[in-house]
Amino acid sequence: MRLRARRRHLGTEADRATFRTLHTASLASPALREGLTVTSAERSIRHLRTLLGTPAVALTDTEGPLAWDGVASHHVGQSAALARGTVSEGHTRVALEREVRCPVPACPIRQAIVSPLVVEERIVGTLQVFSGGATAALVRASDEVAQWVSGQLELAELDASRTRLMEAEVSALRAQISPHFIYNSLGAIASFVRTDPDRARELLLDFADFTRYSFRRHGEFTTLAEELRSVERYLLLEQARFGDRLAVTLRIAPEVLPVAVPFLCIQPLVENAVRHGLAGHGTGQITIVARDLGQECSIEVEDDGSGEDPDRVRRALAGDASLDSVGLGNVDARLRNTFGDDYGLVVETAPGAGTKVIVRVPKFAPGVHA
Repeated sequence: MRLRARRRHLGTEADRATFRTLHTASLASPALREGLTVTSAERSIRHLRTLLGTPAVALTDTEGPLAWDGVASHHVGQSAALARGTVSEGHTRVALEREVRCPVPACPIRQAIVSPLVVEERIVGTLQVFSGGATAALVRASDEVAQWVSGQLELAELDASRTRLMEAEVSALRAQISPHFIYNSLGAIASFVRTDPDRARELLLDFADFTRYSFRRHGEFTTLAEELRSVERYLLLEQARFGDRLAVTLRIAPEVLPVAVPFLCIQPLVENAVRHGLAGHGTGQITIVARDLGQECSIEVEDDGSGEDPDRVRRALAGDASLDSVGLGNVDARLRNTFGDDYGLVVETAPGAGTKVIVRVPKFAPGVHA
């Protein structure tokens, strides 16, 4: 028997051209998503020239060149003036031979198409396409590529804005860590210096570790294990202060300890539980449970205190700063921003019934890692 191999159908030439274009764009995208810098320009410019198929391409900021790819690099010195002219005019323009002067008779570059790169209605740089002649098709292609590059830079700015917002929210949360807790912790430690110096030393180390973690400056995410370790130190310090008046139960599934969570997303809930759990009757039971739910994990922080009016809880989640709630709205907003609206805080409470706060997070989420 003779077997005849079938040729795999690869589509039309137009299909293949579309695939090549999309693939080339995807190669340039990761660098541009880091913003317009020398490094990102150098990493992306070769792919941009491939998209346009011209002798040379330059990327600039508003003052001068960031990267060049192609032949006739003696034209690099003209990029700054071309960029300033386009920034001044605010739209794509064609620089003719009087601007793109060249003493080399055989040079393939005689004209340049210069398009602005716009981020949030502000010109941040230019895409410069050098060729022997600026045809209408090449002008349109250059302008389209510049708009695509601008879109990638817009996404980079959104990512940077999101990071700045997260940092500001965490800074605000740090500012809400009760000064009374710090003073009372140091007072409790001091009370053990004479009566139980070993315990005083251990508590002082716990206090140092707690403050070091709470005020650290790197990373918007941490592991659940690190977050719970800080919570445990906090509770040890509070138990040194309250003694038998504060009882704590922890039930943690080991499978969820490596899960990445937003930094300082559990500790504020525990601080609220201690504050409200002891209010009114002077004793309280705090229960912290972390469960493995397959693709997700659930963390519950519960107190047996006097409970809360659900309307006040809704206002706290909305960010009402007048309420006596440590970062409840802040934590809820960061969870939603990180994982989506399906992962906000769930609060179960009523007057006289205690309070349970439930945090549910996916075990794996794009871009979230400790």
